[in-house]
Amino acid sequence: MSDNADGCAMLGAVETRSVSPVFVGRAGELTALTEALSRATAGEPQALLIGGEAGVGKTRLIEEFLDTACDRGAVVALGGCLELGADGLPFAPFATALRSLHRKLPGELTAAADGHQGELARLLPELGDPGSHEPADEDSTARLFELTVRLLERLAADRTIVLVLEDLHWADTSTRHLLTYLLRTLRRGRIVVVASYRADDIHRRHPLRPLLAELDRLRTIRRIELSRFTRAEVHRQLTGILAAEPDPGLVEEVFERSDGNAFFVEELVVSHEAGCAVGQLSDSLRDLLLVRVETLPEDAQRVARIVAEGGSTVEYGLLAAVARLAEDELIEALRACVGANILLAVPDGDAYRFRHSLVREAVSDDLLPGERSRLNRRYAEVLEADPALVRPHERTTRLATYWYHAHAPEKALPAVLQAAVETRKRHAYAEQLSLLERAMELWDKVPGETRDSLRPIDYADAYPACGCDPETTSLRFLDLLAEAAVAARLSGERERAAKICRTALRILDSDENDPLRAAWFWTEMARLQSNLGRGDGWPEIARAQELVKGLPPSAVHATVLVGAAGWGMLRNPGPEALAAAERAVEYARFVKDEPIELNARITLGTIMVSAGDIEGGLAAMAEALERTTVLGQFHEAARAHVNLSSSMEALGRSREAVETATSGIELARSRGLVDSAGWIRANLAESLLSLGEWDRSKEEAERLLRSAAGSTKPGGTALLQLAHLATFRGEPARATGHLAEARTRYGARDPIPQYTLPVAQSEIAVAAAEGRLADVRDQLAAIAETGFPPGTHRYGWPLVLTAVTAEADSRGLPAADEGREEALAVVRRCVRALATPAPIWQAYSRQVSEELARAEGRESADRWAEVVAAYESLERPYELARARRRLADALLVEGGHREEAAALLRAAHATAVRLGARPLREDVELLAARARLSLAAEKQAPAPAEPGDDTFGLTPREQDVLRLVAVGRTNRQIAEELFISPKTASVHVSNILAKLGVAGRGEAAALAHRLHLLDPAL
Repeated sequence: MSDNADGCAMLGAVETRSVSPVFVGRAGELTALTEALSRATAGEPQALLIGGEAGVGKTRLIEEFLDTACDRGAVVALGGCLELGADGLPFAPFATALRSLHRKLPGELTAAADGHQGELARLLPELGDPGSHEPADEDSTARLFELTVRLLERLAADRTIVLVLEDLHWADTSTRHLLTYLLRTLRRGRIVVVASYRADDIHRRHPLRPLLAELDRLRTIRRIELSRFTRAEVHRQLTGILAAEPDPGLVEEVFERSDGNAFFVEELVVSHEAGCAVGQLSDSLRDLLLVRVETLPEDAQRVARIVAEGGSTVEYGLLAAVARLAEDELIEALRACVGANILLAVPDGDAYRFRHSLVREAVSDDLLPGERSRLNRRYAEVLEADPALVRPHERTTRLATYWYHAHAPEKALPAVLQAAVETRKRHAYAEQLSLLERAMELWDKVPGETRDSLRPIDYADAYPACGCDPETTSLRFLDLLAEAAVAARLSGERERAAKICRTALRILDSDENDPLRAAWFWTEMARLQSNLGRGDGWPEIARAQELVKGLPPSAVHATVLVGAAGWGMLRNPGPEALAAAERAVEYARFVKDEPIELNARITLGTIMVSAGDIEGGLAAMAEALERTTVLGQFHEAARAHVNLSSSMEALGRSREAVETATSGIELARSRGLVDSAGWIRANLAESLLSLGEWDRSKEEAERLLRSAAGSTKPGGTALLQLAHLATFRGEPARATGHLAEARTRYGARDPIPQYTLPVAQSEIAVAAAEGRLADVRDQLAAIAETGFPPGTHRYGWPLVLTAVTAEADSRGLPAADEGREEALAVVRRCVRALATPAPIWQAYSRQVSEELARAEGRESADRWAEVVAAYESLERPYELARARRRLADALLVEGGHREEAAALLRAAHATAVRLGARPLREDVELLAARARLSLAAEKQAPAPAEPGDDTFGLTPREQDVLRLVAVGRTNRQIAEELFISPKTASVHVSNILAKLGVAGRGEAAALAHRLHLLDPAL
């Protein structure tokens, strides 16, 4: 910095009283803010959004609130978004706010960041060196977000912190994402987050608009919308400004011209006080805003124009160097600007900014085109000559901005590329994409010799990996496209990523003969096609495979093979996928790219388990997990946890799956791998459901849905577990709602069996619960047509069991007879396609076989006993309880086993009660009542059945009527057969429905058959 670094302090004597000394209105809004402060002080984090048009009074309201917060001992951290356009500084408001906290709480912040200084330095460079190049992925950004939230929570553990982020309408994408993450995940600490935005800037396509809609759905966030002043409030504002009662005509004129906008009221009054009649002002907004600037001395106007083009905030040293005024003249010019309330000295630094952004916009718009480019060139030249004039983390981005607006492409392109690299290091991929797109715009405007002097700085994943020497090889336009494609994908801009890839592929098709680069772009396109729901990505992978065929091994080759293996792992884990995974491991090992190799080994292990090499596959994944952890490849380590826990669940080893998932979540959370944590938590919820820990499963699923991963495919799996649980607990309508949301998250254009089969099973269960047997049959027939790929038995057996149980439960219903033979044939076809590689699926196979027998009226107590024995060696309490209920039923039908049946029913009932499985509980209770068996926990001899006892209180005549109802007779037909009147038959039917507790004749018939109500006494 220059010797005049204390320029702000030299203006200390300047009087900068507010134009509006009286705080007008906003009592309700201020109360809402102070109440939030009180709740936060009590330990409940608060979040508020303040919206309103430009000049309506958002900043003034926040100032009043901050005064209150300071009076109550809160620590205030203020950060504002910068209006830098496409190359805006990522995380600017958070960086400013954290810098303020670092200055006010240096020891506390350092302690809170302990162990993570390097990563948090991406937001607050004062903490240390952000580190060198790291693998670019979504999880690196998620980790930065997680660490930031934890930092704030630790700081707010013992003190109240007020974090204010102003001007969200200018927020860069990374800031918006970090704010969303903060508001979604902040759960503890004495902290108030207040964010403001200019509502009139939020047009239909404004990037803040979807964020506001998303935050509206969070019940923990309060939105405050500031309206314009009423006539009475304008009167009070004028009274405060003038320190006297205003003339009624002036009040009326100002109110009409300002339309109640507080800032315009101030500007109109200042013009009036300067001797200008209000009515003589221009109708142009720009002219209105420039009135006060044009009354300044010439040097002050010149300084205002320079500051307007320098950015949202301009450092004193930088301003002095660009203005080229003598120090005294510059200080006098600044004194005039500050005294006129046009500029403000920034309290947290040696810099200046406009009091209101509208004035800055007007002054900047008033510059002549040549004047604007000349000022930007001077800013760039001064900054190049003395980089210390601005903060290090802002230097490159601002230099790129200045050269770009100076219309100097040969200087702008290298600066923009360097800014893109630094932005990527901060995981601000959206801003990196904007800078790379600006570089693409500049590319053809730069002389060839300048382009030839550029060297590749970054490499996107495995690209280019073509044996290129960056010291001698020039940067190519394709290199920019590759970087931009990855940045777009990582920032969630998949449409833009696909467009960039298509552009690159057109270039490669027409002008380039570079199969390796083309294969890389096709692999990216495969991933994007799947993510966008436009296909499964296989045509793109096949094209990439053709391009690398016959080429020397490379990282690109290994990446293509990993893509093919991963595709097969999810959709058809057969021999081809296995071979692709093995080749991917070999190629990655050959080219010494261990991250790709470890990723391929995880895929290989997963396919091996599906193919039947269970121990070999589990060992391969465990080895990859250990190695990735040692190397610090935490993204790959988390993926190993995902696949290991899933594979263990597929083998019925649910307890081990829970242990693996629990440790995986701990790893993922500690490293900020939010998406990975979502996948692992989805697996955890599934395994807990299998183990009968239903409440814990529900908690984990709901926790996942509240996280950042809740809106993606892991959220779909969480919703699927909730749908299963709702069905088990007798809530089919709730299950239907969960399924609809799950399908939305999974998408419809890339059917992957691990999603489609469980969804179909849950839909069949809901249809069965609602008595829609035709829908059950249609669903099963559709699944049978598509078949069960290798390794999908874990989804196939529960699906087939659900369908065949519905058939068995409907046996005896006349409406179910038609089509039964064909439906059971479909069941048998499905059974033949399903493997039984583990004890759990062998138990399912036995149960399906016996349900088939029950559907055909040939069930056996001995075979049901085998089913029960198979489940007793497994941790599957729900399945065991259902099998015990069936065995008890079969024993009672065969006769002579009442004590054994009673014990089975008591065990099944206890499980159903513990789980909250209402349908199963009611079924057991009905059977026990029919058999006159006690479900009491104490041991006692079951009451013998008395010959002639009426079931459920049904009279002999009602039993006769029920037999006829069960075979589909109408009331008139019943009357004719029993020689009674139709009205009497109707009364009997009504009594039967009431005694059985069912809603209709079909349910009564099904219950009668299921509980053997029409058989001889049990």
